[in-house]
Amino acid sequence: QVQLIESGGGLVQTGGSLRLSCTVSRRTVDTNIMAWFRQAPGKDRDFVSLINWTSGSTYHAEPVRGRFTISRDNAKNTVYLQMNSLKAEDTAVYYCAASGGGGWTPDRYKYWGQGTQVTVSS
Repeated sequence: QVQLIESGGGLVQTGGSLRLSCTVSRRTVDTNIMAWFRQAPGKDRDFVSLINWTSGSTYHAEPVRGRFTISRDNAKNTVYLQMNSLKAEDTAVYYCAASGGGGWTPDRYKYWGQGTQVTVSS
């Protein structure tokens, strides 16, 4: 069984930064694509960023492009989401997810972390 353990959420002021971490218990063909999603109260779970473990290629959703950066540390089996210039609308529970093929919707992902709260105060 694959487990995803997240950390790094918290409370930050507008314009501040946070870094989220997601450690994978073991890597398999079903964890080749790692992604971050977020879900605000009463809203759908939205795609944020993804990274390919093998190639290192990344993609960010338009609302976070230029502010968020996803990266990985192969030796630590850990994926990071560096979030800069945070805005109130970034407030959400952030989830790490893993998939063999990736995609922009939650149903494409097989494994999920427990979620970590990010709150941006104005």
